[in-house]
Amino acid sequence: MSVKTLLVIRPRRAMIMCGVLAVALLAVFVVVAVLLRNGDTGVRFQRSDQAAMVGIGILLACGVMLFSIARVRADAEGIEVRNVLITRRFAWNEVLSVSFPDGASWARLELPDDEYHAVMAIQAVDRDRAVEAVRALRKLHRAATGG
Repeated sequence: MSVKTLLVIRPRRAMIMCGVLAVALLAVFVVVAVLLRNGDTGVRFQRSDQAAMVGIGILLACGVMLFSIARVRADAEGIEVRNVLITRRFAWNEVLSVSFPDGASWARLELPDDEYHAVMAIQAVDRDRAVEAVRALRKLHRAATGG
């Protein structure tokens, strides 16, 4: 019985930054909601307006957190890439190479016909961690394709 190696990669700094930004957004909208009734603007704000402000803050915080769910799962058969809204699985024989072009924000899978698929889980801001992740994916790709 062979042990199946599963490589899981997630962006580290993006998760931290998204979390901080989501909390900040939510805090700002809660503060605005609390202060909304106490202003001297001449407009009469109701509790429903305050609730709507908190709701908007929650929606924006959730939207920001979408950018932190990027993930890669790779094994001997292929690679599954989850970016912001879409998850795609590629067999290794469909992938020509794993690259990280100079100046790019994240890695990508080079596909036939000059196409590519972004791998947002491997981000340049993660520096050495990103380099290790690309090397690990390239190693799995070489092992699967024999080259």
